[in-house]
Amino acid sequence: MRLPKEADDLWAFVQALAAGDLLDLLAHCTSLTVNAVRAPFDRRPGAWAHADRLAEAVGLDMRGYWTPTVASYLGRVTKARIAEAVREAVSPDAAERISSLKKPDMAAEAEALLAGKGWLPSLLRAPEPVAGEVCSEARCLTEKAA
Repeated sequence: MRLPKEADDLWAFVQALAAGDLLDLLAHCTSLTVNAVRAPFDRRPGAWAHADRLAEAVGLDMRGYWTPTVASYLGRVTKARIAEAVREAVSPDAAERISSLKKPDMAAEAEALLAGKGWLPSLLRAPEPVAGEVCSEARCLTEKAA
């Protein structure tokens, strides 16, 4: 979809869009406003809650888009974090086997061990449902007390 070059033509263009194209445009515009990055100095729990709800609503599963590699994660975290990832996704024994390696070698071994496991760091995992909620594929609803 290509937006018109002239600003005066934009509204007519948007009004003429088919429903699917209009939803695609809305999704794109929404994506530009979502920032769920959690930096240690940044305290924005409201923004994070909205991002978590949006992720739930669309069924976002980062395992389809991201894998732990030396370049994307393993080369940027401590050896303890690397061992934790391998422990969670593979086994405590596998984590122990690579723990004595130098960090670059440990990261490379961890990349091979984690390949295809679907492991994600906590920040990329789907949010846990809030206690008392019943979750469906589309959204979570507060459970009514009987």
